[in-house]
Amino acid sequence: MSKKILVVDDSASMRGMVSFTLKGAGFEVKEAEDGVAGVDAAKAEPFDAVLADVNMPRMDGISMVREIRKLPGFSGVPILVLTTESNPEKKQEGKAAGATGWLVKPFDPDQLLATVRRVLG
Repeated sequence: MSKKILVVDDSASMRGMVSFTLKGAGFEVKEAEDGVAGVDAAKAEPFDAVLADVNMPRMDGISMVREIRKLPGFSGVPILVLTTESNPEKKQEGKAAGATGWLVKPFDPDQLLATVRRVLG
């Protein structure tokens, strides 16, 4: 059975590129356009991993990570932050919120897949 991944990014083109990469590797993908939609998607169904942008309208990625971590069944789910933010303070804030890892855009498809496979075990 394929692993299900939630991709949350306010950029439709970025969601599309990430989804295309993951689907091409055999993952099932659901997309959400911002943190609020991401939390709603996580409340509606279980995911094996979550990939999220930081800078989004309505709810930023770090707040979304905090909210998803509170949901039943999501305490051990890998959450990767995929963002243009590379500053150490922001990374630390993400880690404190419960993010598993941090990838900087633009992403390398092979690196993205290697990281996703690693966190999924």
